[in-house]
Amino acid sequence: MPMESGLIFDIKRYSINDGPGIRVTVFFKGCNLNCAWCHNPESISHRVQKLYSENRCIGCSTCVEYCPENACYLTPNGIVTDPDKCTVCGKCAEVCPTTASEISGRIETTENILKIIQKETVFMDSSEGGVTFSGGEPLLQPKFLFELLDECGRKGIHRAVDTAGLVKTELIMEAAEKTDLFLYDLKMMDSGLHKKWTGVDNEIILKNLKLLSEKGSEINIRIPLIAGVNDDGKNIEETASFVKSLAGRPKKINILPYHNIAQQKYKKLGKEFNSQNLEEPNKENIRNIVSFFNSCGIEALIGG
Repeated sequence: MPMESGLIFDIKRYSINDGPGIRVTVFFKGCNLNCAWCHNPESISHRVQKLYSENRCIGCSTCVEYCPENACYLTPNGIVTDPDKCTVCGKCAEVCPTTASEISGRIETTENILKIIQKETVFMDSSEGGVTFSGGEPLLQPKFLFELLDECGRKGIHRAVDTAGLVKTELIMEAAEKTDLFLYDLKMMDSGLHKKWTGVDNEIILKNLKLLSEKGSEINIRIPLIAGVNDDGKNIEETASFVKSLAGRPKKINILPYHNIAQQKYKKLGKEFNSQNLEEPNKENIRNIVSFFNSCGIEALIGG
């Protein structure tokens, strides 16, 4: 029986945007990039976190009463949690009648996740779908990920890994032996700009993408498109040239336009939202970028 366990923050059923067909997407917690546009800020930390929605709080003080560490306080502005006292035990979330308090992150075993996945196989089979391991960065929990990939492989379930590629080469090459499809994030080509906007350069990311391509892995490249960050002609042309140069199977590009719908998530975490004043890309520019990739012989789609 599977024995590994890992930290996840969500499991999404009936997903149609994380690979082909209808899928189950398992979101791993923890990321080694810090993208300015991240729409899953709860995925970044490698630890369990408490989320709080002030607009849901009714001031009942139930969490204050049940907190074993006396870390919760009711104030005129809602509940305040003392981070030095809070152990993120989750008791506040358990007793909160309005889900104003929530916990992001839980330890799950491969056995439990496989049970969830198997319940959805009828939808996967009818749509040529499968399971996608996303994040965060799933390859930061390799033993957990690899056991899930192996078990799904034994059951004939299509496996996709959504990765930013910033991991040791030996890890991603081992993952290639167990993965049917990579959804590979390619933020931008300029290494200096990549570091400015994500906190890290892209040398390992590009190297690993080249090696996966040489190995013959099936890869869909995903480009999060942000106005004024990576939607300029120079970056798009350099991206097209790089993708065309990759060995192996032809690559598809999924354009993922930036949106600002994650504002509430940042507020729940007590983080500042969009401190860089990022903007959604112009729809006409998106269409032009897709057309340009297609004219270069690269299949490009919006979304996916």
